[in-house]
Amino acid sequence: MQNLTTLFHKRIGMPYNEKITFEKLPEILEKTAQTIPFENLTIIESKKCEITKENLIKKIVDRNEGGLCYELNPLFYFYLIENGFNAVLTDGVVYNHTEKEYGQIGRTHVTVLLNHKGQTYLIDTGFGGNLPLKPVPLSGETISSDNGEFRIKKENQEFGDYCLEMKLKHKDTEWKIGYAFDSRKSIEVANLNEIQTIIAEHPKSTFKKHPLITRLTENGNITLTDTTFTEWADGILTKEAIENKKFKELAKQHFGL
Repeated sequence: MQNLTTLFHKRIGMPYNEKITFEKLPEILEKTAQTIPFENLTIIESKKCEITKENLIKKIVDRNEGGLCYELNPLFYFYLIENGFNAVLTDGVVYNHTEKEYGQIGRTHVTVLLNHKGQTYLIDTGFGGNLPLKPVPLSGETISSDNGEFRIKKENQEFGDYCLEMKLKHKDTEWKIGYAFDSRKSIEVANLNEIQTIIAEHPKSTFKKHPLITRLTENGNITLTDTTFTEWADGILTKEAIENKKFKELAKQHFGL
């Protein structure tokens, strides 16, 4: 069987034999965000299966599907490890801006922490349209990408010791909280199945209620639900109401699903 790196590069359109360095990660993260959709269809269709490295490769790389954070970030973690990086998985709690509080279903956001030359960075490929597209240092330095500005803020609170803050391009004028996480702990693959169960079964889980598919594009992002198709392009928003038949057509046309 081909290794994950070869298969992953084929999926995102990178040369198979490309040597992966830390400096190359922004390009890889951008290609990943524009190719692999953030989507919850297996939850909606009750087709979830055990989270393992092999199953993630089958779903996201072989079948060209997408996934949620507990699938997308672990796959990228395995890719990083295969390429000699020092990385761990950790979990966090997403901030709910509507309710103005951290989410009530617990530590269900999975993300990656990478150590490079004595500095720790957050890497996220599974946060919907809120992706930094570059490693974000825990030092507090602001990084800028095509998707906006991102920084890590040091905190001491019940949900962790740091939080990701963001100012999305064309959307935010002020910094807003993404999620809190704990840099002092790491999680194992077994924990991913517990997170999947919460997201699939918890009454307050938003991902079990309506289908959602989104990915970044070269000049913005596109988002599809069962009732709307939304596109941001160069800061201009267009939104179209759709019906069920149109959902399936658009899912195939724009996301390959």
